[in-house]
Amino acid sequence: MGELIVVRHGQTEWSLSGRHAGRTDVPLTAAGEAAARALAPRLARRRLVSVFSSPLSRALRTAELAGLTGVRPDPDLVEWDYGGYEGLTAEQIQASRPGWDLWQDGVAPGGTDHPGEQLHQVAARTDAALDRIRPLLADGDVAVVAHGHLARVLTARWLGLPPSAARLLGHPHPGTLSTLAVEHGQPVISAWNVP
Repeated sequence: MGELIVVRHGQTEWSLSGRHAGRTDVPLTAAGEAAARALAPRLARRRLVSVFSSPLSRALRTAELAGLTGVRPDPDLVEWDYGGYEGLTAEQIQASRPGWDLWQDGVAPGGTDHPGEQLHQVAARTDAALDRIRPLLADGDVAVVAHGHLARVLTARWLGLPPSAARLLGHPHPGTLSTLAVEHGQPVISAWNVP
């Protein structure tokens, strides 16, 4: 059985400053492009049978620079819709909502471009993506290029945990990969946050 390789897109200006970039299509920085290119040798050693990506340009560009081909954009892999918190840092959100925690408190509704999404909705999307990915692993590895919070929820769901358990996983750094596998019939994390 193959492994699921989860790639977080390279650095953007917003990830550098800690701003929540859900649906806003922020481009990669030069450092983000370099990190994506640096992933290419590691990914080239894999026998990839399929590659999926968030349709946002930062993920698609990361896939391209990492040498991934045959990439299928998948709307279920887009980042959490942060609603009214789009573009804000955690510190800015906590200034108006002391003690705020994304995993417990969720997001505030936003406008039509960013209406907001609850954790169970993000989990439903990752579950749908995993339902499409799991059968492909019988033939080899599958790569997914996505976003930080989405990757954490996807991993929690891979492990069979409730989506809120994603809070226990460290936030993957931009331009890193993580590997999800099965050992002795149990889903596991075999690597996390590897540059």
